[in-house]
Amino acid sequence: QVQLVESGGGSVQAGGSLRLSCAASGGTFSRYTMGWFRQAPGKEREFVASIGWSGTQTAIPNSLNGRFTISRNNAQNTVYLQINSLKPEDTAVYYCAASGSRIPIATMTTYDYWGQGTQVTVSS
Repeated sequence: QVQLVESGGGSVQAGGSLRLSCAASGGTFSRYTMGWFRQAPGKEREFVASIGWSGTQTAIPNSLNGRFTISRNNAQNTVYLQINSLKPEDTAVYYCAASGSRIPIATMTTYDYWGQGTQVTVSS
């Protein structure tokens, strides 16, 4: 059983940056592909980024590429999401998730473990 705890969310002005962290425990972190998803009020949860076991492979939607960066530190069992040039439409609860896939993957149903989420609010 893997436990995931997100941190680093908050309220920022448009144009600012945030670095979200997700600390994992209870499993072999380096054997999980990690992902970030977000859910805005009234909208479905959507894929944001994913990173494979070693950290050399990542996947980010084209619409977010350039502002979002995912990374991981297997020695510290932590995955990060760096968000730059924040926009009001980035406002959402951001969730960390772990998948048994070896490679980055966007499909939500492949993720077995989820954190509780961290709120990101961007004001204009």
